[in-house]
Amino acid sequence: MSGSTRHPLFARLYASGSSQEGEAQLACRHELLTGARGRVLELGAGDGRNFAFYPPAVEEVVAVEPEPYMRRRAQERADSARVPLRLVDAVADTLPFADGSFDVAVVSLVLCSVPDQSRALAELRRVVRAEGELRFYEHVQADSGALRVFLTAMDRSTVYPRLAGGCHPARDTLSAIRTGGFDVVGCRRFGLKLGALQPLIPHILGVARRPAG
Repeated sequence: MSGSTRHPLFARLYASGSSQEGEAQLACRHELLTGARGRVLELGAGDGRNFAFYPPAVEEVVAVEPEPYMRRRAQERADSARVPLRLVDAVADTLPFADGSFDVAVVSLVLCSVPDQSRALAELRRVVRAEGELRFYEHVQADSGALRVFLTAMDRSTVYPRLAGGCHPARDTLSAIRTGGFDVVGCRRFGLKLGALQPLIPHILGVARRPAG
């Protein structure tokens, strides 16, 4: 099932910054995927920046990316990945996979931009097996202060989400993960710059598990 989403300007700007990620961002990607094993679904793989960090214990990665330019760039990285990797054109709210067909789901700076977080998380919960993992690395709303006001204003504007590929920077993604039926077993919150001119944006990085029941 095709679910192409086109953000041609944002996709090219995002991909052009691939080589500019700093050590802190690369370390986050490494931490996110350390210990992953079995069959993995990566939702919103972008241009494939995570692919180099999948460990040998991963049997296969199925990477979902609906933006055509991003998917082409991701395929270039997939061809040199250390693990079997397949790109799929689909969207978060209608994943074309059977129930319980993955051991691990990975979300990396993508739950800010899915149209409906609750629907995306429901789909992730459906396709991950009982006691399987959701590994997440996301930027989130600030707790308080001027940064919270700023992120809220950006989120509510009609301009920023359109320019930034649908990004909503004021989402409480950790609460959404819990409400979506996952048990968070480990999470750290920290500030990180995504660009040289940006302030320290709050991020979360951790692991949740789909309950057995």
